[in-house]
Amino acid sequence: MKIRYFTGWLLGGWIAGSLFMILVATQNFRSVDRLLAEPRTAAGRIEQIGRDEARTFLRYQVSEQNRWYFETWEKIQLALGGVLLVVAFTGLREQRGFGLLVTLMFVLLLLERFYVTPEIVRLGRLIDFVPQAASSPERDLFWRFHGAYSAVELTKLALGLFLSLRIVSAPGTGRTGS
Repeated sequence: MKIRYFTGWLLGGWIAGSLFMILVATQNFRSVDRLLAEPRTAAGRIEQIGRDEARTFLRYQVSEQNRWYFETWEKIQLALGGVLLVVAFTGLREQRGFGLLVTLMFVLLLLERFYVTPEIVRLGRLIDFVPQAASSPERDLFWRFHGAYSAVELTKLALGLFLSLRIVSAPGTGRTGS
């Protein structure tokens, strides 16, 4: 019984972390536009360097932050996924398919960590200072990788939610169950 609770906590941490990273990534870039819309504290500096130049530089800074956040989150996911794999194949053998789905989540994470994210970081740094209006094959490729990253994240999130529901609804998980 305790292994199910532990597994639920692991999955909950993975799901919560993924949702938090979605929030962080989107809000970091929006914060640049919010600052430029109400530049009370930075008005003098923004006027000195120009609004477009300030936006480019601030977005670069946010990009670097996001790169660090995502790489760090992936390292945390590797630890969570490793523990979940051990639990799935040692403590939850009676849950059919559980280990296979955890393995799928882990394989998707490995794909992300060692292929998709490094490409996003590499391409992102190539386009950080390319003007938004300029055509760039690197930007097009960046957005394709970004879309792939989002698809992988949503797939892992869906798998995590599905596995969590299986843990919660498994026989013997109620208050009066064994």
